[in-house]
Amino acid sequence: MRVSVVGAGLGGLCLAQGLRGAGIQADVYERDPAITARFQGYRLVLSPVGFEALRGCLPPRWHPLLDAIVGDAFAEQLVLDPQLNRIGELGPGRSGTVIDRHVLRHLLLTGLTVRTGAALTGYDVLDDGKVEGRFAHGAPTTADLLVGADGVGSAVRAVLSPQTTATDTGARFVIGRTPLTERFATLAPAFGSKIAGDGVSLMLGAMRFRTPPKQAAEELAPEVTLPDIRDYVRWAMLLPPSGSLGAPTAQEAALSRMEGWHPDLQALIEQADPDNSTLLSIRVVEPRERWAPGPVTLLGDAIHATSPTGGNGANTALRDADLLRRCLIEVVERRQDLLGAVGDYERQMFEYGGEAVRHSLAALPAFVPNSDRPSRHRF
Repeated sequence: MRVSVVGAGLGGLCLAQGLRGAGIQADVYERDPAITARFQGYRLVLSPVGFEALRGCLPPRWHPLLDAIVGDAFAEQLVLDPQLNRIGELGPGRSGTVIDRHVLRHLLLTGLTVRTGAALTGYDVLDDGKVEGRFAHGAPTTADLLVGADGVGSAVRAVLSPQTTATDTGARFVIGRTPLTERFATLAPAFGSKIAGDGVSLMLGAMRFRTPPKQAAEELAPEVTLPDIRDYVRWAMLLPPSGSLGAPTAQEAALSRMEGWHPDLQALIEQADPDNSTLLSIRVVEPRERWAPGPVTLLGDAIHATSPTGGNGANTALRDADLLRRCLIEVVERRQDLLGAVGDYERQMFEYGGEAVRHSLAALPAFVPNSDRPSRHRF
């Protein structure tokens, strides 16, 4: 069996690793001109389901490395004012496993061949049931299954399910990273909490590695090369709906909205890495109407993009990858035909993927400020 995976994000790469481990050929195609061509995000909180899905797709020999490069997190989920005084609660405390997206992506790339600069322009289902993918550059490719793991603006979804479109929530956020120093370690009560300012909200989260990733790879899996990243604070400032930067850089935009805030919070933004701060929109894709059965399917944000306030986007994509891997193994073992296996995957994925989107949207109002009315908190 041969599978074409369109998109080299976490979900697509996780699937490719899982198929590779099962002896199934997986070819990965990425529209970006290079693997590191754009911002890829920071710390992720992995749920038990997401973490086990990831482990299921990785070679067992890498499990000790995975355990070494994650971190542990506990957040009280408070609401604080800009002087770090407690003024409310968002909900019960949350614990989880945290991992850096950039580090995880490098782990998932290990051993895979990714064709970059390969923007999908369309595909055709052939008479023999296989699918031919066409790309802006390079020759077409033929596979038994084509998987669209190409994100919220999925080119595969545009052909397979044109009625399924992304919805812009209007919410915007500035995100960045700052090295975790002794000074910023004192902000621990704010990690996982919401700092409610005048028309903006600031969220902080610490990424503390059990072992520095580069060192862990050298000691536990020399065939893997991981970035030399140290502990940091991930910060995200949520702006009012349809908010814009109003400043030349994301970092300056955040600072311009923090006049009179606690000095440690201002210093956190001032000392951020300017090359890794950006403005992002929050768009969602909700799976609704199933498409006709065939040798093409979707995975991750391509079919169920969530708001980051739900904390379940990456977890759901990893769950997709592991589920599809297991369904395709049934085909290889002749316990299921391909269309039946893909149908089983889609039925389950539509159910939990739709719930993930709805959960994330329900959580969004608690985090996104409304500039049309005075700040108010009810708990």
